[in-house]
Amino acid sequence: MAYLQFLGAAGTVTGSKYLINTRNDISGKQGMQVLVDCGLFQGPKEWRLRNWEDTPVPARNIDAVILTHAHLDHCGWLPRLVKEGFRGPIYATPATIDLCSVILPDSGHLQEEEARFHNQKRSSKHHPALPLYTLQEAEDCLKSFQAIGFEEEKKLGPELSFRFVHAGHILGSCMVEAFLSTNGRSRKLLFSGDIGRVPLLPSSPGRVVEAGPDSNEDPDLLVMESTYGNRVHPRDDVRPQLAKIINDTVHRGGSIVVPAFAVERTQKFLFLLKELMESNQIPRIPVFADSPMAIKAVEIFLKHIGECSDEAQQLVRKYGSPLNWEEFHFAPKQDDSKKINEVRYPCIIVSSSGMVTGGRILHHLMLRLPDPRNQVLFIGFQAPGTRGEIIKNGEKSVRIFSDPIPIRAQVTALEQFSDHADTEELLFWLKTFKKKPETTFLVHGEPEAASQLQTAISTRMGWNVKIAHWLDKIPLD
Repeated sequence: MAYLQFLGAAGTVTGSKYLINTRNDISGKQGMQVLVDCGLFQGPKEWRLRNWEDTPVPARNIDAVILTHAHLDHCGWLPRLVKEGFRGPIYATPATIDLCSVILPDSGHLQEEEARFHNQKRSSKHHPALPLYTLQEAEDCLKSFQAIGFEEEKKLGPELSFRFVHAGHILGSCMVEAFLSTNGRSRKLLFSGDIGRVPLLPSSPGRVVEAGPDSNEDPDLLVMESTYGNRVHPRDDVRPQLAKIINDTVHRGGSIVVPAFAVERTQKFLFLLKELMESNQIPRIPVFADSPMAIKAVEIFLKHIGECSDEAQQLVRKYGSPLNWEEFHFAPKQDDSKKINEVRYPCIIVSSSGMVTGGRILHHLMLRLPDPRNQVLFIGFQAPGTRGEIIKNGEKSVRIFSDPIPIRAQVTALEQFSDHADTEELLFWLKTFKKKPETTFLVHGEPEAASQLQTAISTRMGWNVKIAHWLDKIPLD
């Protein structure tokens, strides 16, 4: 029996893994098993522990992986999959492959650093503490990637083929149209991946990637994200609010610390700061981009500039590469990062990780969180259980490197920067479909978000909508 099984991002917003199984005999010799996405679980411990569990289907029995984009919650478990015995191809767009070549080794390095720290501090119940995978293992998995362009149909076997269509989320991001033929029946499955902002109004300022997912879809079964299924993003222009935050902080002698995802969010924020400086809305204070991955991502964005928005392309044509902009300083090495901590005058520090789960941002927050003159500015989603959520929610302290750090700095979150479509934008996109799917499964969302989106789609569009549950199997015959 052919089926779809939810191995991740069901009941939570991370760990995306969806298994298409076309095998229809007990021996398992016929048909295929293909994963769409292979992401890390993040956030609460109960989910993170699943990163250490074997896949319900042995990795060696999975024939291929189809990747929607290069965020860790969609690609970050690939090195572990290969470590466990997966030997098939990993299909992705060219830009996604370029980004994964930066993101996955960095993730492996951070895994090793965290294990090394716990071993030095004896702060883990495991002796010795081990990384989920190493930098070398991450680099090894990159050998399995194969590039597939948008709209190019790839046949995996007699019963399964797929093609990529634009998702508009980050550079290279795509939705996966999977075409399944079993027992004399043909079906089209659509996996949304993460859906980019749908331009109900003029596209949001600072946007780097061209907006919006492709429209006019006609799947028989839809697997769709629900990250922001319970909210509507602000529609107002973020620039005046951002300029006021920066100006107020500079006036009181403080600095602005911005936890930001190294890919897409950092580039968007830097482009916006450049625009504000050139229009004299904020002072020309130093901007430090402290993320080696973000620096490499800038180079990748320039390589794939044709996928970027008109605004981003115009900015690059006028001022050149962001790596050469005045007042903008990039810190590729650890020594460069440490020098930022010596800066005592107002500045802007943009560093990862975006949810404060690791990386160089931890050192900047340790130093600057206790000072009420400073400003911590969140420009991205903070998953439950992360340090970012703790800081954002107004707690008095947060543990960093096992030490409690008092939170006295100002804390603000700007929701306009999101690269995920909200409820109204998702509904607008669904209304472009040529026909309604037989069933829509909601994934990649917290329970409340998925539940509210289910109600909205069912009530306003009359669709059959279900919320995916971990390990559920959906027959496809």
